[in-house]
Amino acid sequence: MGFRKDIILRLFSLFNFLKRRAYAAISKEIVGSPTILQATIFEGNGKISFGNNVILGYYPSPKFYEGAMYIEAREASAVIAVGDCTIINNNCTIVADKSSITIGKNCLIGANVEILDSDFHSLSGDRKSSDYECWPVVIGDNVFVGNNVKILKGSKIGHNSVVGNGSLVTKAFPENVILAGFPAKIIRSL
Repeated sequence: MGFRKDIILRLFSLFNFLKRRAYAAISKEIVGSPTILQATIFEGNGKISFGNNVILGYYPSPKFYEGAMYIEAREASAVIAVGDCTIINNNCTIVADKSSITIGKNCLIGANVEILDSDFHSLSGDRKSSDYECWPVVIGDNVFVGNNVKILKGSKIGHNSVVGNGSLVTKAFPENVILAGFPAKIIRSL
């Protein structure tokens, strides 16, 4: 019975994956053709562009079948740009609200990473107001971002840097460093 149950669960997961992957084709202004391995939802009124050989999702890696990636360029002014040969692992969330998120070439982005250019709510006064600031996020070329990392508005990660698992990036960092922590700080140079 265990073998039969395992087969049924795998077929159910595969069906859900294929159903969500079909939804990925319903998109906004998207330039380029990434290889989509995990179900991916594209939203927003802005522009999303991909370089050559970009891969969204990774098998085998956790949450491949039951998760989904979410990429949104919310406002018309928002831009998300992903460079050539970058791989973004499963269940990542990338949201450019009113500015931009740029991910360089040859990057490896771990599972469950969040990259956001905004707090999405005013920090004072009316929390429901759309009067809040968005700041661009820039991730340089050949950057390795570990799993469960959060990269917030105004962050910059220099070329060839590494971000440790579970880190919170809230500011600019130079090239060729390892950073980690909550909030992230430079651990050492490469």
